[in-house]
Amino acid sequence: MLKLGACIISCALAGGAAVAVTARTHAAVQDDDSGRGRSDSANAELARQLSDANPLVRQHAAEELARRVAVDQMKMVEGYRREEKNGRVKLALDWALFRMGRRSALFSIVHALDSSHSNQAEAYLAQLEGPEPLYMFLDHENSKIQAKLLETLGRIGDAKTRDVIEPYMSSTDQRVADAARFATREITLRLSSPAENNNNTSRPRRADPGSESEP
Repeated sequence: MLKLGACIISCALAGGAAVAVTARTHAAVQDDDSGRGRSDSANAELARQLSDANPLVRQHAAEELARRVAVDQMKMVEGYRREEKNGRVKLALDWALFRMGRRSALFSIVHALDSSHSNQAEAYLAQLEGPEPLYMFLDHENSKIQAKLLETLGRIGDAKTRDVIEPYMSSTDQRVADAARFATREITLRLSSPAENNNNTSRPRRADPGSESEP
């Protein structure tokens, strides 16, 4: 009974922390009409949350910095990335760094496709502006990562992507071949849809560079 009571209290505290960070972040990011100064202030507030004791708070802050392409906080994000121990937060920080222009951070996100954080990695990759950054990985990763990359390309690929994917449809690895066929169908269906062709869906912009278990 004592253990059950302690669990309930712990869950309540965690829930309260999540609500608190949502409120703080919401207040921090309402700055669209207030100029660059307030935007920088909001970015700084998010960066401060990267030191919060709650990993959910840190992850949310990193993802919001990524969404905002907060290049003014890049040094801070790099520092927190070196010290971070939580796998989900590290991945979120890698995503933020990539969005800020650190192209090498994409390697960590792609490699996370073969980990307990694969869903998180896939969600980030699906936000890429285009499919080209993923092409280079197809021939250099294991079959599990290849299959997940192909599935992601099915979501964000274009007409050229079908040509890139075609050789993998005859792969001796059934998982890879199935993923390539799936991706080709998805791209073909999307490109043949008038609504899709006329809808200029915006993806998160990236600065020009020059529930999963913990591991």
